[in-house]
Amino acid sequence: MRLNPVLEGLRTYPFVRLREAREAAEARGMRVIDFGVGEPREETPAFIRRALAAAVEDEPVSGYPAAEGLPELRAAVAGWVGRRFGASLDPDREVVPTLGSKEAIFSLAQVLGDRGDAAAFGVPGYPVPERGALFAGLEPVPLALTEEHGWLPDLDAVAWDRLAILWINTPGNPTGVTASLEFLEEAASRCRAAGAVLASDEAYSELWFSGDPPVSALQLADRTGVLAFNTLSKRSSMPGYRCGFVAGDPELVAALKRFRPNIGTAPPAFVQRAGIAAWGDEEHVRETRDRYRAKREIVLPALVRAGLRPAGGDASFFLWMGVDDDEAFATRLLSELGIVVTPGSYLGAPGYVRAALVPTVEECHRAAGLLATGSRAAPR
Repeated sequence: MRLNPVLEGLRTYPFVRLREAREAAEARGMRVIDFGVGEPREETPAFIRRALAAAVEDEPVSGYPAAEGLPELRAAVAGWVGRRFGASLDPDREVVPTLGSKEAIFSLAQVLGDRGDAAAFGVPGYPVPERGALFAGLEPVPLALTEEHGWLPDLDAVAWDRLAILWINTPGNPTGVTASLEFLEEAASRCRAAGAVLASDEAYSELWFSGDPPVSALQLADRTGVLAFNTLSKRSSMPGYRCGFVAGDPELVAALKRFRPNIGTAPPAFVQRAGIAAWGDEEHVRETRDRYRAKREIVLPALVRAGLRPAGGDASFFLWMGVDDDEAFATRLLSELGIVVTPGSYLGAPGYVRAALVPTVEECHRAAGLLATGSRAAPR
């Protein structure tokens, strides 16, 4: 048996390493509080669950979902984008539903560019753009994101020759930093000049805790060569439903519609019906944001008192903290207190740790109490 050499050469997905460490601690009898993997664990709102159940009952014969998605879902997405960002989208030409956002982010490199072209992405960051590029035969080009540069890529440092895709993540995972509309405008303009696509991963756009709401690449006056990715996983606490969208340049959306029937990743119709309900309501989003704000107000001061330094922005459900030795601190925190955080070195940024605010409010209070009596970390 011969495996794909790309698969054989991949290092272990970082969150698999976190899960293995957590399971080992649990096997020793440790009661674990997991701030490591950023998987939302909020209850999916009841009205969304009811919409899903009703859709299942209304579809006694379940057919294959069309790759372009239900017209009603595309219209719901366009309506939400219009209300949230003030951007007008043609639901038939500029929107395609996706199975969450991860599969769409991974597969974009199979649609754009030629083998040997480059896909650039920020480090530290979400590992999927890099892995998608590798499997598609594009050259992955990491762009160093630094605290000194505001955790955004230095556009002057981008090697624009042969670039097919420039990935921007706003708000950023793990840093919580948002890009301005001016930054996105400059990035899109440079991409167009280079014949590249600006791909904006906006999965955390609805989680912010100070200042103005994050902006979207869909607000750009010229969306030529621009795609934005979003999902209901964080906004509506629906990670298991797998329901998101890609929107932007009609020519690029048309290419995605040609590609996607080949891989069969359209959400089931009943999930799309639940998505229609979710995109149409904002009250549950405000409630979700308030819960994350409450958890942030509990955990952030506790981490600071434990010796860590806030180093990121005020959006997403991540806390990005500076620390002298991230792996040693994370190992000690798990072994002594049963608290899991992600070492920044797992994400390409030694000297920082990431805490995902996904445990319950009660668990956050418990973690804060443990941190108050635990060992102190050396600040970075």
